[in-house]
Amino acid sequence: MNDILSVFQSFRTILCVCPHCSEIMRLSDLHLKYTGKAPKTWLDTYESKTVHLMEKEELFKTQEKELREKSIERGRKKVPKLVEKCLCPEFKKLKYDPYDIKAIMHPVDFIVFDGLNEGQELKSITFLSRKPSNHEQKTIIESIGKTVDKGDYEWKVARITLDAKIRYE
Repeated sequence: MNDILSVFQSFRTILCVCPHCSEIMRLSDLHLKYTGKAPKTWLDTYESKTVHLMEKEELFKTQEKELREKSIERGRKKVPKLVEKCLCPEFKKLKYDPYDIKAIMHPVDFIVFDGLNEGQELKSITFLSRKPSNHEQKTIIESIGKTVDKGDYEWKVARITLDAKIRYE
């Protein structure tokens, strides 16, 4: 290792004359140029791939917003088909906007906030449920219907704090 260091140290002591400007300089200060094509090394390949990757990252950064918007739009177009697959055939005939349908599954299957996706005032709120398969389910659904018919319901807003306390407004 000392041999290599001594060679580089000796480059400072060797003086030479520039053939173009006739200036005297140290060998260690020279910036050598090679006129032919230098053989490629692993470092050249690595640097080339790094530059290529940086170019792709820059291209992605410029296109990222547009790509995300297109992806969101493609996802939104798939939602109606996915919701339709989940709904039973009777519910499909009702022609609600799939974004207005929210799954609850018990005691009713779905609640439809008709007009919610349009961003305007709601037209209606509808409970959707399949035909009850047993007496207990039938009793619960009838009880919900009677409660709504009597107007025996209210709207409350509950806020849950970070320390898990519930505060009603």
